[in-house]
Amino acid sequence: MTVNTSAAPLSAPLYGASFGQAISRFFKKYATFSGRASRSEFWWWFLFNTIVAGVLYGIAAAAGAAGSTVSDNGMIVPGPGFAVAVIPYSIWALATFIPWLALAWRRLHDTNRSGGWYFIGLVPFIGGIILLVFFLLPSDPAGARFDR
Repeated sequence: MTVNTSAAPLSAPLYGASFGQAISRFFKKYATFSGRASRSEFWWWFLFNTIVAGVLYGIAAAAGAAGSTVSDNGMIVPGPGFAVAVIPYSIWALATFIPWLALAWRRLHDTNRSGGWYFIGLVPFIGGIILLVFFLLPSDPAGARFDR
């Protein structure tokens, strides 16, 4: 079965999305909580976000390593460069928090679950595992009830 990804409207999930398509759709649907998101849209964005956040934090950590000291109680105190270099990381995290929440919400819709199931991730230990399983589940056609 061939998936036609070029004809999928922005309001519908894009099954078989490429890396670039998933990132583009993430920013186009910045704060859209209605509708659905396919597994490929979700996981490609997850990979991209992990890479960007990791690089930004790595830069901050490297900048903090220069001039770092060890306090009297054995704690490592980062150097002054860390405070400056962590700003881009913080801006990235703040700028993508709401869209990430919206994408996760739409991914849950695609598995025919209410977006409110996202809050099960707040349950210590088991909540995050349950949420991960929900994100890994295949699409359920009954999830179309969340399309508007």
